[in-house]
Amino acid sequence: MVASISARKSVSAAVAYFKHMAQDEYYTKENEAEAEAESDWDGRGSQRLALDGDVTRKDFEALLNGYDPKTGEPLVQAGNKSHAPGWDMTYSAPKSVSVLWALSTPNERSKIEAAHRQAVSVATKNLEDNHAFTRRGKGGAVREQVAGLTIARFHHHTSRDLDPQLHTHSFIFNAAPRHDHTWGTLVSRELYKAQKETGAVYRNQLANALERAGHAIDRQGSSFRMRAIPHHIERAFSKRRQAIEEAAKAHGYRTPKGMELAALRTRQAKRPRERAALFQAWSKEARALGFKLPDRQQQIETSRGIPRATHIEKTSASSASLSQSVHRLVLSAALAFRSSRGMSGLSVSLRNSDRDRDIEAER
Repeated sequence: MVASISARKSVSAAVAYFKHMAQDEYYTKENEAEAEAESDWDGRGSQRLALDGDVTRKDFEALLNGYDPKTGEPLVQAGNKSHAPGWDMTYSAPKSVSVLWALSTPNERSKIEAAHRQAVSVATKNLEDNHAFTRRGKGGAVREQVAGLTIARFHHHTSRDLDPQLHTHSFIFNAAPRHDHTWGTLVSRELYKAQKETGAVYRNQLANALERAGHAIDRQGSSFRMRAIPHHIERAFSKRRQAIEEAAKAHGYRTPKGMELAALRTRQAKRPRERAALFQAWSKEARALGFKLPDRQQQIETSRGIPRATHIEKTSASSASLSQSVHRLVLSAALAFRSSRGMSGLSVSLRNSDRDRDIEAER
């Protein structure tokens, strides 16, 4: 599933979630304790609150409790026990995209990751524009569309088994601006109903962006995969998925809930690794499997349907033309010789031998 949604049912649970999301298995500094995930703000609600830059714990907790992080003024009534502070909408790139990202050059990696993040933005904007509602009035009898969503995003790069896995956690706060500049809580049911659609919007945007950049893709219904990554390589970098499938088989899980239990049974603690070491390990693993990513020009030619052996085909065509000329020349000489000497018993065979014909057919 490319887009998934889960609720954080209490402020304390959401604070624990922040601690988890604010770390990444992929870090650039020498100290593993500083393995911070890249984060930012998204949505028109965030713009109204002038939230920009990295997501800090202080701002995150203020919104969980229903307060404006800048002024401390209350936005919504968040004190009752039934108040859900927010929902995590996670967008995960197809595995072949993540593997392509991991094995590409640094310049190409940045472009692929930028395409992923832009696709997430387009998908959450679709949620804002079409599936975000609040209630007001006695008992919440009046339902109306909100003016925007308040979203904190955390960008991660790996699975728990340290395979490449680009994914973004978009935490949607249960506090949204109305068109009259007041604030209200969200109708969560609409977000859950939109899960399949928002995933499709994300995939379509990402596929289009990668295709425009010259990558060859194979579309499969509403999903797609990168043609440059063979299926067996994609599978080899899906250890987390394999572990879940094996656990599900061992315990007889077949339902979506069962798969969640299998995921929990196989969940490992985070194991941060330095970024350069991860890329080296991924490259080494691919080489051990006998795979080398085609260079950028080859990928572009493949996406445009240009055969890689075009120069060979031209050479073959030239050779065929030359062969026909020689054929005519030898035939003329033979006939002239035959006519001049009157040697009726002379025969000249210009047909290829059976072996030559077989070789030509293989070519």
